[in-house]
Amino acid sequence: MRSEGKTGSLLISAFFVLAGIITLWDTQSYTDTDSQVFPQAVAVALIVCAGLTLIVTLLRGGDGGGFGEGIWWRRALLIASLLGACFLMPYVGFFLSAIAAFAGGVVAAMHDRWTLKTVLIYNISGLAVMGVFYSLFRYVLLVPLP
Repeated sequence: MRSEGKTGSLLISAFFVLAGIITLWDTQSYTDTDSQVFPQAVAVALIVCAGLTLIVTLLRGGDGGGFGEGIWWRRALLIASLLGACFLMPYVGFFLSAIAAFAGGVVAAMHDRWTLKTVLIYNISGLAVMGVFYSLFRYVLLVPLP
């Protein structure tokens, strides 16, 4: 195993453990106890999963090293589309920013040739998934969305 792969995995795992701890600490300042539940649950899951990854990487290591082979612009597009959606959300709302993130993610992940059938399937299924999430958060969980 190449050492830079193990070092990178250890650093990323440690970062996510730290991010989970900071999130748990931050939720203590929330005045409404109901608003603490979801961030605390995600933070605990993040700490547990990243901690397990940290331990497994220390004990066993991994087969691959670093980022491996791949096309850099796909990774950059995925990150940019997710960050862009986060910054767009207060201005254009949840649904439109989710469409932008989904479109960037699909373009980044699509390695096969585009056909009319795949475009239709991805767009229809993506809109359905986003509609379900929007409805779940807005009407079932009563989360105020932008």
